[in-house]
Amino acid sequence: MTVDSKPANADENSEAADSGESLCPFHLAIPVSDLARSREFYGEFFGCPEGSSDTNWVDFNFFGHQLVCHVDDAAGERSIENPVDGHSVPIPHFGIILDMKRWRELADRLTSLNVKFVIEPYIRFEGQPGEQGTMFLEDPSGNALEFKGFHDRSSLFAK
Repeated sequence: MTVDSKPANADENSEAADSGESLCPFHLAIPVSDLARSREFYGEFFGCPEGSSDTNWVDFNFFGHQLVCHVDDAAGERSIENPVDGHSVPIPHFGIILDMKRWRELADRLTSLNVKFVIEPYIRFEGQPGEQGTMFLEDPSGNALEFKGFHDRSSLFAK
């Protein structure tokens, strides 16, 4: 069986990203140990509007994407890290890519709220293709998030 390494719509996605058209929203469901703390973290720290919910789950508008927090007693049992730029990057992680101005505003806001970072905000590849701001933190259930900032999104996949 031969597997095509390029999705059928890869060219369409590349063209949309290159042309500045909006990307399709993703849906991500993550395990959390406490919905109330998740509501505070995603709602108050990041200003994510809440969507549908039930006793064991809640939807958030996470920067235009659907993030669903599901109660799971085993939430937070992550133990994998990869070394990157002298930091231990938590795996798995998810996040969002912002323009640099919004990334700096978010970094400043989180710092002023005394958020505990896994990796403090810093600039990677400074002055090189792919220059980006990055920061890592965990939600109350131990889910790792990365926020990136780019001056130029066309350099997102720069080599």
